[in-house]
Amino acid sequence: MKLTDILPLDKWVELEKEINALSGLNASVFDPDGYRITDFKSWANKLCPAIKNTDKGQSFICAVAHMNVAAIAMKTKKPVIEECDAGLLKMVVPIFINDDFVGTVGACGYLLDDGEVDDFLINKTTEIDEGTIEDLSKGIPSITTEKASKLAENIRGKIEKIVAEFTGN
Repeated sequence: MKLTDILPLDKWVELEKEINALSGLNASVFDPDGYRITDFKSWANKLCPAIKNTDKGQSFICAVAHMNVAAIAMKTKKPVIEECDAGLLKMVVPIFINDDFVGTVGACGYLLDDGEVDDFLINKTTEIDEGTIEDLSKGIPSITTEKASKLAENIRGKIEKIVAEFTGN
């Protein structure tokens, strides 16, 4: 089963936009293999697009973080809130139809609690100059774990409603 069997693509984009408007985070819907199903982007900061714009940043920071967090969410069937290797929030809410894992809704891009950007790791992975990383990191908002948890539960509620409407339960 595909996510577009549950909702048309434009409705998934609406959900991403709603999460972004609610939180300011970059929101994305992913298939079970970790691929985004829409092209909607609303960056939560200036650093993330620079990281994603490099092959190594996309592959070794963003994709790895998503796959690790999504695997935990798939196993536990619960939202997961962690930091990516760059030091930024990565949140994933799993989507299940009965016992079938069909994808996730993710949100990312703020500092979690008192976290900080890992300039050194980003530089070594992406080869983006550390001064540039520092400049792009200025003003990245923070979110508390408590607020992130409430957002994850809000997203979980939206997913449960979508699933209930699809399954007729």
